[in-house]
Amino acid sequence: MQNLGLTRENSLWYSENMLRFLILLLVFFLFSCSTFVSVNQRSQASLAKPKISTPSSFEYPEEVAREAVEEKVVEKALSELEKRLSENEAFKEVVGEENSTEDQFAREVFVYNDKVEYFIRYFQTKGRKAFTRWLARSERYIPIMKKILKEHGLPEDLVYLAMIESGFNPRAYSRRGAVGPWQFMYRTGKKYGLRVDRWVDERRDPIKATIAAARYLKDLYDMFNSWHLALAGYNAGEGKIKKAIKKYRTEDFWELCKYRFLRRETKNYIPKLIAAALIAKNPEKYGFTNIKYEEPLKFDEVVVHGPVSLYVIARCCGVSVDEIRNLNPELKRNFTPPNRTSYKIRIPYGTREIFLENFAKIPPKERIGFVEHRIKKGESLWVIARRYGVSIADIKAVNRIRNPRRIRPGRIILIPITKEELRFASRKLDPSLLKYTPRVRRKRRGFYYRVRKGDSLWLIAKRFRTSVRKIKRYNRIRGNTIRPGDRLFIPR
Repeated sequence: MQNLGLTRENSLWYSENMLRFLILLLVFFLFSCSTFVSVNQRSQASLAKPKISTPSSFEYPEEVAREAVEEKVVEKALSELEKRLSENEAFKEVVGEENSTEDQFAREVFVYNDKVEYFIRYFQTKGRKAFTRWLARSERYIPIMKKILKEHGLPEDLVYLAMIESGFNPRAYSRRGAVGPWQFMYRTGKKYGLRVDRWVDERRDPIKATIAAARYLKDLYDMFNSWHLALAGYNAGEGKIKKAIKKYRTEDFWELCKYRFLRRETKNYIPKLIAAALIAKNPEKYGFTNIKYEEPLKFDEVVVHGPVSLYVIARCCGVSVDEIRNLNPELKRNFTPPNRTSYKIRIPYGTREIFLENFAKIPPKERIGFVEHRIKKGESLWVIARRYGVSIADIKAVNRIRNPRRIRPGRIILIPITKEELRFASRKLDPSLLKYTPRVRRKRRGFYYRVRKGDSLWLIAKRFRTSVRKIKRYNRIRGNTIRPGDRLFIPR
């Protein structure tokens, strides 16, 4: 639109009036042609034949057919005009007439075209079931997300980005590793202050992730000075969009979509966003009725010290543990992070006083989200981890064990599992694992060999009549690289 010298505000008015003018011009042209042809035919007929008086109601068959065709063309043109005008009316409802930040964003981003129409139809038909779930979940998160976007000086309609990214699902996980309602990759999330470790993933926190998304979107807009390019950069990465601009020498997103450089997902990203926003703003108009909306997100916050079991927190609040998990989706385990001295946790709205009263009555040892285990003679971390159904890495992280071979019998270690989980796990546990029997090590048959210059695994295996696979397994070699001076065990 800028190339035509028009402002974005007048784009809709211009398209409407231009369409009306073309329709009227078409009707006038058809009418003129039909009049000229009919007059010409009648004059020729009058020269060839004597004048015969006919009833006024009689008409020539050619004229009847011509008029019928003209009527159909005009009806089709008028129906097309009505359709475009109704689309423009729908856009006026979204865009508005004020010059606020919200309306300016809508005027720039919301463009109605065939792609947008395709996604509206898709959400109404094939994707209806999923979109109904998104709408039901939207009322839980939209109010608080809009508030955060407004605080950062961004258009509130950007909230529908989370709708097409994840359907407002905090635990959404893509095949490429993007996580949370705003689908942050690990590095991008870390760049914008989201903590990801063994115990928490703040990309799943709807509030912290929205703050990070607001900062990221603001940086993208400052970079491209165009919401279309900023949104495309959110999907494909700012580097990809910069390369596309440099390669094709244009900053018009729709022009970039004509080339094969951008992926189909990125080309469809903005039309999908526009379609989702149009439906979400007026679901009844597009056939989405009787939606069971979730309650808006409301909570209280309390600070707990040390690793506290979520079961204990739920019991103190008088609610289920699932409710505590839903309010704190960033927690990966059923306890607060052990690597922090204090942690701010969310509890159901209105339960703060009850929680503080009940929590004070529980002894510190019973609050902990771990189980103590005394190491027996011959036990290894592998056996202990298998017994409790946890990973070796978790046990090492909680107890700050660097070398698992140096653990001694009699030492008490913490197992990152709650007592409630242990009771449930013990039902499924193999009874043979509950009673530990030390494993007798077999003597390995073979000898050691010092690698020489020019040696390879294949030559060594051939020389000593064994296989490359066995040498790699006994020596824990992942690739095929060996160096002179390496000491290898050669199995027999």
